[in-house]
Amino acid sequence: MNYETFKKLAPAALGKVKADIIFKNCRIVDVFTGEVVEGNIGVKDGTIIGVSRSLKGKKEIDLGGAYIAPGFIDAHLHLESTMVAPAELVATAASFGTTTFIVDPHEAANVSGADGIQYILDQTEDSNANVFVMMPSCVPATSIDDNGCMFAANDMYPFVGRERILGLGEVMDADAVLDGDPRMFAKFALFEHQTVDGHAPFLPNKKLSAYKLAGVDTDHEASSFEYALEEARRGIHVHVREGSAAHNVDDIISGIVRTGIDTEHFSFCTDDKHIEDILREGHIVYNVRRAVELGLDPFKAIKMATINTAKCYGLKHIGAIAPGYQADFVVFDNMKDFNVLDVYFKGKRIDRDAPVKVKKCPAHLKRTVNISKVHPYDFALPIRSKSTHVIGMEPKQIVTNDIVAHFPKTENFVPHDGYLKIAAVERHQNSGKIGVAVTTGYGIRGGAIASSVSHDSHNIIVIGDNDEDIAIAVNEIARVQGGYTVVEHGKVFETLPLPIMGLMTDVHFEEVNEKLKVMKEKAYEMGVSEDFDPFITLSFMALTVIPELRVTPRGLYRVSEKGSGFIK
Repeated sequence: MNYETFKKLAPAALGKVKADIIFKNCRIVDVFTGEVVEGNIGVKDGTIIGVSRSLKGKKEIDLGGAYIAPGFIDAHLHLESTMVAPAELVATAASFGTTTFIVDPHEAANVSGADGIQYILDQTEDSNANVFVMMPSCVPATSIDDNGCMFAANDMYPFVGRERILGLGEVMDADAVLDGDPRMFAKFALFEHQTVDGHAPFLPNKKLSAYKLAGVDTDHEASSFEYALEEARRGIHVHVREGSAAHNVDDIISGIVRTGIDTEHFSFCTDDKHIEDILREGHIVYNVRRAVELGLDPFKAIKMATINTAKCYGLKHIGAIAPGYQADFVVFDNMKDFNVLDVYFKGKRIDRDAPVKVKKCPAHLKRTVNISKVHPYDFALPIRSKSTHVIGMEPKQIVTNDIVAHFPKTENFVPHDGYLKIAAVERHQNSGKIGVAVTTGYGIRGGAIASSVSHDSHNIIVIGDNDEDIAIAVNEIARVQGGYTVVEHGKVFETLPLPIMGLMTDVHFEEVNEKLKVMKEKAYEMGVSEDFDPFITLSFMALTVIPELRVTPRGLYRVSEKGSGFIK
């Protein structure tokens, strides 16, 4: 705290003047001692000046014995993946107790570069929450991706040193790190004294050690406790993820409870969570609640959602209820169900019913889908070998399996018996690249589903059981300049336009949520397995840094620790 601020706040802390607000009759969750302290909290100018029954305030708020904890922190998320405008998502999640968001805008950067990042910063500048940004490190994610922009170390430089920039975003190109690529290490050098986020699913032990040696501090890709333990043993701070597609809390927390290991270097994140899921079950509060249900001590769960994350990112002013910390609070009724009663940001109550102001999006960010009309024959897939590699989609996960199937030779594979076509269509440069492959596990019948949200290059990805509907779906995405669409028996059933970079909409979330609900119900009616989110799961099928098979505009790609590459 600087001298001027201290001189302004100290008289209230010393009891010489009244605080602005006193929160009375609180059961305060102390993240330092692991105890509940009954008392009052004094706040002045949005900062906690003391925790004491003797403090006096100009205004008093009686919490009637309710529990009060520091506002929750989402350690890693992509605002773009929620589909709504960033301000909408932040306001919605904040109403469930998340008052700090550590955002990686690499989805926007992959489409629109620095303009996309600036859009995220501008849209969240006036939010009733702390929104920090990590600089996207891998744009494109790998050298074989066809995305919209390049974003190198030189492009990052104008952002370095800004107050809301906390470090380097998830380093997805592990090969570039392990090979000592100077372009990657130039990015590391820019953030030498800040946090570097990782993205390291299934690295073998020696490579994981070298990855940490390079300077990576965190990872959110552990899907099992065993892998999370290997990361933690190397000093990697593990963000336990629970989103709409990836559900890792149960396995990792169960392992923590079983072994009793220290949780100081574990936090919670959502990564990618749709707004309808937030409305149904909450945001980071869901991670906390579920962890306690699995047997984790409530204090440890709350620390994982607060102070652990704050320490990881050097945020000394948030994450606790103590003098000098920002007055961000979540009020709840008990330490089991964590029903959120109220949320405060800088000492002011968040009005859950207040309208959200969404700033106008620059026009050029609404013109990012650039393809020519496609036809059914563009999705022909010849089978000329005895063996065909099939993308095996995994329930409730974003990893896939490499399944080897045997199909009759043909000039165009016809989906059957649960085997579907999946394709990626390059949409940034109108290059005409279309990669087609076979997948199984998804289950759609009599139609196709397409999306321009397709991590991380965000080309159009489509899945279906016939070429005609696949082509209709892709053309529909182009017509609306991005979004989700469901096609059934030759007709568009419904489309959710996402015109902002093909990732987001500026329509109010209630309208988005209602339309998405109808589309998901139709997808399940058409046979999509209810173990999948029809759109989020599909959006990860082109991500070339997650094992084991992915489809790209250049073809089928294998991601493997033994060596990655295209399958011919």
